[in-house]
Amino acid sequence: MEFLKVSSKSSPASVAGAIAGMVKDGVPVNMQAVGAGAVNQAIKAIAIARGFLIPTGVDISCAPTFADIQINGDSRTAIRIAVYVHRLGPTSNTETSPQDDATELV
Repeated sequence: MEFLKVSSKSSPASVAGAIAGMVKDGVPVNMQAVGAGAVNQAIKAIAIARGFLIPTGVDISCAPTFADIQINGDSRTAIRIAVYVHRLGPTSNTETSPQDDATELV
């Protein structure tokens, strides 16, 4: 399995572009990050990619898992993030948002 490897120095916008391109090409997206800074950049990239894709009728979500990996002979724990693709159907004007259902307190 191939992974987009994200580091703390990765540009979220660049990673987002890679995610969006892979989604549009039908390529499975799996990411790997080691360390809090890398995980932060990966999550930001997913949020940015989601913004790129929603106007095209595609939404994404993700699921993280832990993985034990070897880096230069050292055992490390990585976060692997699977990105799932959801095709958006046509929306109707009868749908409500959570705010529409809220009760105003007087």
